[in-house]
Amino acid sequence: MREHDTVAVYFVHTMLHALRDQPQRAQALLSEAGIDARVLDQPGARVPATAFARLWLLLIQALGDEFFNLDSHGMPLGSFALICRGLIQEPTLEKALRQCLGNFALFLGDLRATLTVKGARALISLQSRIDDPLTRVYAEETFLALVISLLCWLGGQRIVIDRMALADPRPAQEGDPLLWGPNLQLGAGVTELEFAADYLRLPVIQDLAGLKTFLRSAPQWLVIRYRNQSGLGARVYRYLREREPDQWPTLHAMAECQGLGPSSFRRQLEREGRAYQQIKDEVRRATAFECLRATDMSIAEVAERTGFQEPSAFHRAFKKWTGESPGSYRQRMLALRPA
Repeated sequence: MREHDTVAVYFVHTMLHALRDQPQRAQALLSEAGIDARVLDQPGARVPATAFARLWLLLIQALGDEFFNLDSHGMPLGSFALICRGLIQEPTLEKALRQCLGNFALFLGDLRATLTVKGARALISLQSRIDDPLTRVYAEETFLALVISLLCWLGGQRIVIDRMALADPRPAQEGDPLLWGPNLQLGAGVTELEFAADYLRLPVIQDLAGLKTFLRSAPQWLVIRYRNQSGLGARVYRYLREREPDQWPTLHAMAECQGLGPSSFRRQLEREGRAYQQIKDEVRRATAFECLRATDMSIAEVAERTGFQEPSAFHRAFKKWTGESPGSYRQRMLALRPA
């Protein structure tokens, strides 16, 4: 984690939700973490990641709960480490994820998650018994952030999220596409997260030594490493998003644009769990989702806009990404729009 890494203030509100009726206690913890309490009144603000990590650790100690009192049962101190210890024994990400969801269910009383694998798609569905909508959206988003970040760590790479839906509405955040991918649906009535099932066949590469390092720096691993808005991967992503695919530079040219040699460029992306080709594919997906959801461009025009030479190639790629055709995706998105 570097000095300029930051986290949206929205996630500070999430962690402090349990102290909403204890402003003095919340302010004292913010001060101890090095965060000015006035930043809470600035919706678009960001806080240093180092301060966010300190607040995370201070809060779980103060609350005695590693889930920030967002669940009626919560997670006693040490439960997260216990969950992780079991996961590193599993051979694949699918087995680890199934055990992860089951282990969380041993501690949390209000949230239950299930994994469904259908063809090329993997879907995590989340059900909640929390009545308050704000507490519910905070709890559900925190849960999925923990699960997907754990999965990234276990596999040693960033898991690309193809679709994320939150049952309840909440303010859109600048970093949402980086955190949840380009296909985020707020107030969707269901909470679920979808990604390519290929990731579940990856081996678990972490061991006990890696776990000890991970637990010492859990907040930054879970929030920063694979979701870093200031990282090299995010900068490359934004650079490509601002240009047409036929203007995208080669790896060598992109490395030079970022002031790096090709080898250093690759290594820095690898440390973030990413690769240049992967980022280009993510941008194609994001553009396709955006065009189908928010424009009346034809499928052929969307294919061209995303850099595919033939509409048939775009159809095949889109079905691999989502399990459905571009046309059926567009119809589904239209049906979800408010009247």
